[in-house]
Amino acid sequence: MGAQQVLTTPQGAMRQNNLARVLRTVRDLGPRSRARIAEETALNKTTVSSLVTELVERRLVTEDDEGTADRAGRVGRPGSDVALDRGAITALGAEINVDYLAVCSVDLSGAVVAERRVGLDTAREQIATVVDCVVDLVEQVVETSRDEGRGILGLTVGVPGLVTMEAGEVVTAPNLGWRGVPIVDLVRTALTETAVTVQADNEANLAALAEYDARRRRVSDLVLLTGDVGVGAGLVIDGRLHRGHFGFGGEVGHMPLEIQGAQCGCGRRGCWETRVGLTALLNGLADLHDDVLDPTLDVEQRLREVVRRAEAGEPRTLAALEQVGTWLGIGTATLVSVLDPGLVVLGGYFSALGPWLLDPMRRELRARTIGHDGAPTEVEVSALGVSAAVRGAAQMSLEAVFDDPTLAPRRRVAASGTPEVAHV
Repeated sequence: MGAQQVLTTPQGAMRQNNLARVLRTVRDLGPRSRARIAEETALNKTTVSSLVTELVERRLVTEDDEGTADRAGRVGRPGSDVALDRGAITALGAEINVDYLAVCSVDLSGAVVAERRVGLDTAREQIATVVDCVVDLVEQVVETSRDEGRGILGLTVGVPGLVTMEAGEVVTAPNLGWRGVPIVDLVRTALTETAVTVQADNEANLAALAEYDARRRRVSDLVLLTGDVGVGAGLVIDGRLHRGHFGFGGEVGHMPLEIQGAQCGCGRRGCWETRVGLTALLNGLADLHDDVLDPTLDVEQRLREVVRRAEAGEPRTLAALEQVGTWLGIGTATLVSVLDPGLVVLGGYFSALGPWLLDPMRRELRARTIGHDGAPTEVEVSALGVSAAVRGAAQMSLEAVFDDPTLAPRRRVAASGTPEVAHV
């Protein structure tokens, strides 16, 4: 899409805000008539009509002449339904993790258009090699959008570490062995075939964004615990991602739970992730040369093997899962006592092993927290699993156009007679 339009007048800023208001209403509440949008946004019908026309021109919404969404209980011919245009734009997300790389694209509704993931022992590779591999996956995913004539909105890169969004830098990612890595500049430079805006964020924040997006109609406060080699949390408070004063909130994997515990990748001892990280689990159930310890294998393949062993009742596997679930409950009890969230979601590898982790986790929560009427905070398993962070990254790229719909250019037709593919 084209460069961001600068609105310098109060009228222009008001129109931009109203465009965003209408677009978010359609996203959050579903297809609806212009008249109903006017009721729900408290904007007059003439203004809404003009705003919808512009959103159609920008290929952000479509209008269905059937008018199905608002028919129930109404007499006469209903108005056309305004719905998100799911065929015009894709947004990109990428995830750099300790043992895999992933890239996906989503349409305006957040539905996945294309996704790629490869196993990679990232911590042992040169940073330039990792960046090249990410860019190769991005180009594969972008090709799908280009073939379908879609515009490309932007790229967000998720990293398991402390990330400064303003500078686009990984301050530290202990499990990758990265410190002071200008990841945004590196990726942008390597993207020679695709011109898009690039930003970066912590992968747990991005996973929380994806989980909240799937539940935005029923919960406003949520803690997402994502388990990989490291453990992070994404915090959503009153419907907004909470980053903390310095932007580094959610680094719960490094909460000190033991004075003389195992050494963590951050150099300290007794961190929570030494008890509940994927490495802790796998080391507890497998010997040195077991395939589930092979970081070059896709993480989902290794988790399927752990599930197989658990379902078969393998004692060592069940004992390791019980131990992790217990320590999950111990650490989560601290978070619940401080934050009082409406929901705790288990993501990452925790979600794949939920049937064995939830009971010991809930047992510890009941024992260690003061719940409402004696009931512990609700805990549920993510349906997105290890894909949550990369989907959340794409979702964050998507948020740009919901904040400022004028990022999407008005529809133009190229000399060939086909719509131009634009980029932000």
